Amino acid sequence: MTLTGREAGIDLLETALADCVAGHSRIVLIEAGTGCGKSALVDLVAERAAASGALVLYAVGAPEEQQVPLGVLRQLVNSEQVFALPKPSEGPGAPSRVEAMQAFCAELRELSLDCPVVLCVDDVQYADRESLQYVQYLARHARTAPVLVVVAGTVHAPAQDPAFTTELMRQPHFRRMRLERLTAAEVALVRGRQEPSAHAAETADTAELHRISGGNPLLLRALVEEAAGRGAPESAATDPCAPSFPSPEPGGPFAQAVATCLRRSGPDGLALARAAALLGEQATAARVTRLTGLDAAAARRGLAALEASGLLEGLRFRHPAARAAALEECDPQTLTALHQGAARVLGEDRGPVLAVAGHLLAACAEGRPLDCRPAEVAVLRDAAEELLVRGDAREAARLLELAARGRGDEHVERGIRVRLAQITARFDPAAAERQLGELLQAARAGLLDAEQVQPLAGLLLAQGQFAEAAALLPAALGEPAASALDTLVDATAAVGERLLQSARLTDATVAPLAQAVRSLICSEHPERAVPWSRNLLEEALRCQAPGWSAVFAALHAEALLRMGDLRGAYAHATAALEALPERGGSFPCAPAAVLIRACTAMGRFTEASRLADRQVPKGLLTGLHGLAFLRARGLYRLAVNQPHAALADFLEVGRLMEAGRVDRPAFLPWRTDAAEALLRLGEGARAEQLALQQLTLPDAQRPYVRGVSLRIKALTGDPKRRTALLGQAVEALHRSGDRVEAARAMAELGRALQADGSPAKGSAMIRSAWNLAKEAEATALCREILPDAPLTTPAARDRTPSEATPAVGTTAKLSSSEQRVATLAAQGLTNREISAKLYLTVSTVEQHLTRVYRKLQITSRGDLPTGLSPVPHPTPA
Repeated sequence: MTLTGREAGIDLLETALADCVAGHSRIVLIEAGTGCGKSALVDLVAERAAASGALVLYAVGAPEEQQVPLGVLRQLVNSEQVFALPKPSEGPGAPSRVEAMQAFCAELRELSLDCPVVLCVDDVQYADRESLQYVQYLARHARTAPVLVVVAGTVHAPAQDPAFTTELMRQPHFRRMRLERLTAAEVALVRGRQEPSAHAAETADTAELHRISGGNPLLLRALVEEAAGRGAPESAATDPCAPSFPSPEPGGPFAQAVATCLRRSGPDGLALARAAALLGEQATAARVTRLTGLDAAAARRGLAALEASGLLEGLRFRHPAARAAALEECDPQTLTALHQGAARVLGEDRGPVLAVAGHLLAACAEGRPLDCRPAEVAVLRDAAEELLVRGDAREAARLLELAARGRGDEHVERGIRVRLAQITARFDPAAAERQLGELLQAARAGLLDAEQVQPLAGLLLAQGQFAEAAALLPAALGEPAASALDTLVDATAAVGERLLQSARLTDATVAPLAQAVRSLICSEHPERAVPWSRNLLEEALRCQAPGWSAVFAALHAEALLRMGDLRGAYAHATAALEALPERGGSFPCAPAAVLIRACTAMGRFTEASRLADRQVPKGLLTGLHGLAFLRARGLYRLAVNQPHAALADFLEVGRLMEAGRVDRPAFLPWRTDAAEALLRLGEGARAEQLALQQLTLPDAQRPYVRGVSLRIKALTGDPKRRTALLGQAVEALHRSGDRVEAARAMAELGRALQADGSPAKGSAMIRSAWNLAKEAEATALCREILPDAPLTTPAARDRTPSEATPAVGTTAKLSSSEQRVATLAAQGLTNREISAKLYLTVSTVEQHLTRVYRKLQITSRGDLPTGLSPVPHPTPA
């Protein structure tokens, strides 16, 4: 009924009241949705009746009193204390029920002789059956008396006495009115605004108020009151068509009004509202009915009543605050049961797995136990995989944690736990590592099948636990007599790059891809690992997987360190540690090792000390990451003049590598590290023995291993062969791409040349070594090579003419190509090495050098000036 209809309803009530005062009997039934104004009309007619001199008897039904006999009738007679209510059928002399109703009717007729009598019964749907019988008897037998009966009830409510309304309708003096919800136009009038002339913002306000309240007057009033107590939203200032009132909040006046309406809707209405709120987008009439356990007829009436009151639109709440209000007062036990029931109902209907899983997860919130059935376990697993596709690994892990606690065979549970560890590794490698203990024991006992062993081995490989992985997959990682690192170290660069080109980053491929990058780092072409590790790091960042990001940031840092890019290695190793939610487990040892080595080389000893002095459990040092950490700590101790402590670290690395059958110098040349410490301690014979031993290993054919081994051999062997051996070491280390180690070997070669009677050539080599170390920002090595050389270039105005002239004069005479060739030659590279580095023929290099000698008026490489600008190194950042 429109607002005009409401006014007509008031007119109808006033007419009925006037007829009653004139001596006629009238019956009026008011029906409306909860909160739609029926109680206000009852109060209005009672107030006007009292003002006209009528006797008003008033009663309100309540759900908790519905089963109390004559409860409403007692309210009526006690409201004015007009007469005592008879007590039928309570003894041999007591009147019968009919006699009691006759007496009640007679009393009212007698009272009406003095003044009109008005009976008002609100919320009649909760009136007890006996009271309804009295009102019904009165309606039939008081037609000629000035009695007005006003009954108000909620539309679609279940009737306590189905014949009650029908009996009233049979009376000729009966009138029925139904209050509908407010329309948008009526909302505008209620707010005091005329819609046709309203501004855009007012129109938007009206539409939004009507949409949220559903035209329910009680909810509308609560919305307006809430808006009055809060400021306008920010969007109203920028969008003239946006609503100027704030959206209702959970727990605010609007939400409280919704809760009131739901409580007044009765137990069935409240249960249906909670079921609809819980099911949300998945709510259907059939599902809501099954979740509440109501019969179909009761559910239909209840849902219709909720929609009539404007609380629901279809089966959806009109605002999130209203939906929250439906569940706010639900106790934890009931809420748990509802979530379990919702999961069951949706599971039976094969509803969306994410919705089912969400209810199962909510059911075990706040530590409440939940024992999932096998079908629910399967749903949780499917939902976890769907969440992974969406990039939500943490929520997927929560679902699998719940699935692992469900009922099912142990084999399924172990498979779930393997998958859980895989997913956890995406965002927390330390947590994933903790989950592997029981799985590893089960694998050793033969309780895992091949599909479960494969990902478990991949997780172990990603954590550097090569020995454990080899024990699980001996066929994949080599023969039992071979090193567990053999497959990784001996793989050709082409093999690794084929995998990197073809595989996409997933849980199944993260370990193989990481091993392919590590294989490139250990290969004869470590520079190829730089772009691949960078690409994988970018892909991991796009996947929003902090664990993967840490893995590939650490590998990228290691690749950059291998090429002598100390600053880049430092930055990415720091990023790898920052990506980890916690620093536990063995994996953080990998980026920490790179950071220690980079800080040590850059002379940042205080920072290196904080990392190196961290206590690491011995059990974490047996894997590759732990070994790398031990070596890095030894190199730091060696740099700060603690050779005994450094030697202990290097020898422990060797012992662990030999015990774990991972002794490959291409990965970690511990023998030459130990030899360096022994040289500091004056034990040249032992140092030479370790260097010679490393040169006998197959990895000695690799440029990096050969270079560092020859350098130590030169320093410990026959001085007459020192220059030649150091020359070979420099050549090998240049080919390896490691600028820091190449600079170190060049400095030793320069000293050897000076000792052999070539001071100019030796000085030039030392200066080139210093320049190369400075280019790599290896501050500690620069100070070792030339302690007194300034590490910062003075500004042009601060230079003396003697400092500026050589560089200016030199570069002015040489072309850019000649300058690049001369710079590399001054650094000690051979013509063939220069040709490979600059993509020139050897003949072209020789021609450039001939012109350089002529322009600079020199006769050999040893006379090349040290003021030449260094050739920019092509190492990617």
